Amino acid sequence: MMRKELVERELTEVGPRRAGSPTRKTRSVTMNLGESPLTWLHSRGHLDDRQLDAGERLRADHERAQLSPSVTMRWNPVRVDGGGSDGLTPSERQIAAKARFDGAMTEAGAGLKDILWRVACACEGLPDAEKGLGWPARSGKLVLKLALDRVADFYRIR
Repeated sequence: MMRKELVERELTEVGPRRAGSPTRKTRSVTMNLGESPLTWLHSRGHLDDRQLDAGERLRADHERAQLSPSVTMRWNPVRVDGGGSDGLTPSERQIAAKARFDGAMTEAGAGLKDILWRVACACEGLPDAEKGLGWPARSGKLVLKLALDRVADFYRIR
């Protein structure tokens, strides 16, 4: 079952900006900047609930393992009690999340984990991920869905 998180909606108008002729009509789209690429694909029917849950779980493990680049100084308050009811220290939780993340990426496979990481963890849009990988346009959705199915199997999401 998918756990829905409250995401602050920061809406903005985006579209082509053309200088010059006022007779040309331009189109713009309202986007929610707080929405992840996975939830965008899911809300438009491109991903099912299982695939979305797998992607969100992978992203959560990526964030818990603190694999993203960070600043040199952390200003978070230090927790003395360990901060959890699972009996693990924060370092042990981080190591467990890293092990889960590595296992899920291994399960996705060599040809699929590139787009999976870019879309689910780095929150790149699908067109940007395809361009970054040098893939043809509209080819990444199928590969992403295959990768998410494998990750769902790894996390035992039904």
